[in-house]
Amino acid sequence: MSLSDPPTPERDSFARLLRDVEALLRTEEQVFGGVLLPDDTTSPTPAMSPAAPPAEDLNLFGPPLPAPPPLSHEPWAGAASLQELDRMICTCVKCPLGQTRTKFVFGVGNPDATLMLIGEAPGADEDMQGEPFVGRAGQLLNKILEAINFRREEVYIANILKCRPPGNRTPQPDEVELCLPYLRRQIELIRPKVILCLGLVAAQNLLGTKESLGRLRGRVLRHGEIPVMVTYHPAALLRNPAWKRPAWDDVRAARALHDERLAH
Repeated sequence: MSLSDPPTPERDSFARLLRDVEALLRTEEQVFGGVLLPDDTTSPTPAMSPAAPPAEDLNLFGPPLPAPPPLSHEPWAGAASLQELDRMICTCVKCPLGQTRTKFVFGVGNPDATLMLIGEAPGADEDMQGEPFVGRAGQLLNKILEAINFRREEVYIANILKCRPPGNRTPQPDEVELCLPYLRRQIELIRPKVILCLGLVAAQNLLGTKESLGRLRGRVLRHGEIPVMVTYHPAALLRNPAWKRPAWDDVRAARALHDERLAH
């Protein structure tokens, strides 16, 4: 077959396939190959990470996990919608973070989302605006979502904590203990098909595990009966460009799991 041959259905199909492959390669390069933000254009091409270990006790298809503990006997635990829950807890001062925050960061997105993303805690930008992932890490997260064919408004995004820890320090156990029930109620109301944890702090606290990020990545875990996958926090990708490629593998796997769950 030469280039001068007349068009045929087979040639048209092959041409479409080439265009699709080129588009995919452009997406990978733009989002994970170094062109992430205007000031991040010199990142080296990342190496592939070693394969994660197979799923074990937390495997989606393994023995059932214990149900999460009861949320609370407080009135907010009976909230019938995200809006009602937000209204009931937005003035929370159970821990000292309630005294130092600028804004309570409840969460944002589609209340009927099939994919839920969970991060660690609000940062400075989030504390000022009252919305999770709105700074540089949020810009990158938006690009990652677009790369797997999600719009930000289609998913739901929340954090382990609703208030910013001073200096963006790691959440303390007592803060997590008081705030995590709020997130659990959000999950119950949204009922996502898949949860994607962004970073080790989010994964360990949601799943109640001390395993490393290397052990958690690449596995299908569970929060109750909801499948959970784990990847790097977007802020970590900005600091460590070599993690962009394995993060791309993670989010594609999460998208595939999401689509499989949606089909059944």
